[in-house]
Amino acid sequence: MLTSLFIQNYALIETLDIRFEPGFSVITGETGAGKSIILGAIGLPLGQRADSKSIKHGASNCIIEAHFELGAYDMGGFFERNDLEFDGNECIVRREITASGKSRAFINDTPASVNQLKELGEMLIDVHSQHQNLLLNKENFQLNVIDILAGDKEEVAQYKTYYAAYRKTEKELEQARKEAEQARTEEDYITFQLEQLENAALKEGEQEQLEQEADTLGHAEEIKQTLYQAENLLNDDQKGIVNALKEATHLLENVGKVYPESHELTARMESCYIELKDISNELGKRTEDIEFNPERLDYVNERLNTIYDLQQKHRVKSLGELLQIEEKYRDKLNDITHSEEHIQALQAQCARDYEKVSTQAERLSELRRKAAVLAEKQMKDKLIPLGIPNVQFKVELTPKDTPDETGTDKINFIFSANKNGQLQPISQVASGGEIARVMLSLKAMISGAVKLPTIVFDEIDTGVSGSIAEKMAHIMQDMGAHNRQVISITHLPQIAALGTTHYKVYKEDRPEGTTSHIIRLDEKGRIEEIAHMLSGATLTDAAINNAKELLNHTQSLKK
Repeated sequence: MLTSLFIQNYALIETLDIRFEPGFSVITGETGAGKSIILGAIGLPLGQRADSKSIKHGASNCIIEAHFELGAYDMGGFFERNDLEFDGNECIVRREITASGKSRAFINDTPASVNQLKELGEMLIDVHSQHQNLLLNKENFQLNVIDILAGDKEEVAQYKTYYAAYRKTEKELEQARKEAEQARTEEDYITFQLEQLENAALKEGEQEQLEQEADTLGHAEEIKQTLYQAENLLNDDQKGIVNALKEATHLLENVGKVYPESHELTARMESCYIELKDISNELGKRTEDIEFNPERLDYVNERLNTIYDLQQKHRVKSLGELLQIEEKYRDKLNDITHSEEHIQALQAQCARDYEKVSTQAERLSELRRKAAVLAEKQMKDKLIPLGIPNVQFKVELTPKDTPDETGTDKINFIFSANKNGQLQPISQVASGGEIARVMLSLKAMISGAVKLPTIVFDEIDTGVSGSIAEKMAHIMQDMGAHNRQVISITHLPQIAALGTTHYKVYKEDRPEGTTSHIIRLDEKGRIEEIAHMLSGATLTDAAINNAKELLNHTQSLKK
């Protein structure tokens, strides 16, 4: 629960450092004194949006630090999950905002994200303000109330898992059908393109080979003449290099006995002779192989033109890219052929997923139906003492046409303050005072099912007074007696008198500006504050006596 709050340079607050007590506490003060400012400050370390305009005029930054005692609550999982220090008891949440709009957050002195603050804040404090009464018209809020009473957190989580899987399969099925339909419209085109490529019987590396052969065939006579001349220069009987080299080799061999140094030269010349003789033979062979073949040349050119035309048609520059396109068309036709099988498989999976969703949704519905009966009884039990003796309160559960992420149940709270009145949606028929009492009763009811350390009521007493206000205070007092902290911001003395601890918010006008403060009232201060609430600005003896009597009355009730 909230043990202390430190605020510096926030709105009208210069410095505020206040401790809070367990049980039921009340905060009072004149309108405009700064009660809503303190609430706004509490919201910042709990993840609410930071605004540099909230910084006190003239200050460079503001700091809000809240201390919580959590020893009685099982919250270790949050800190472990987020890798945050936690001694099992104290939690310190701090938020700093600079005039430039930058914001920093810390949980137990470890930097934290706003999302982490929000998650932790939802576990620490529930702030009920007047605008929250509008939630009565929201189906999700009503469903959440019933789920809390049903204690179906695990069942809801399992349902959401099944529903997410079902929606994923359903989307895959929709996409597969869409793609299959689109593919069928392109099937004839794809088939034609593939047949054209397959008929071309393209082979990897073929283009380079054909282009080289086309060059050779186109210059066959020139090549043949060149090879012949080269061979003749090597092998001519009179001037040929091969014969001359052979004769030179013999000459050196003849002087070898008298000139040993010639042996090495002879060997080298012998090697050259063998190599040139081999080259001469190769030239002769190739000269015979080269022929001008116009039919082959026509075939090669026709084949190349086929490849070039396909490249131009498909806007590619290589035969390899054509082969990739051919494979892509083949895959598309294969997908079209097997698309129905894929769709049927997805349909079967979708049906299995839907069955899980339906089964789990029915489990949820059963738990919610039982919780609805409990809610109707508890709400009547709470509202009758609050001045609505003939209250009718029902929880309507009707099936949805199709499941959604919350299940298959529509929840609607219907209400009538009169015995024979027509039941209608609560937000449409309840008065402001009735809605306040309904919301307090709902909060009291669900607080028993949720281990929430602190609940703050901001003027929950709107539209009520007298004995009804006192009974509402008793409900809040009872809520604060079960290892929970309840803080009520109120304008009613009947509620203020029942608080175990009483705080007062007030403004102080000084030359440098107006500031807001909060103090814990002692017995004397509490009597005077309640007397002011009873009689107004003028403090009379009668008001003092009434305040004492009211406090004595409430103290005797507590005993």
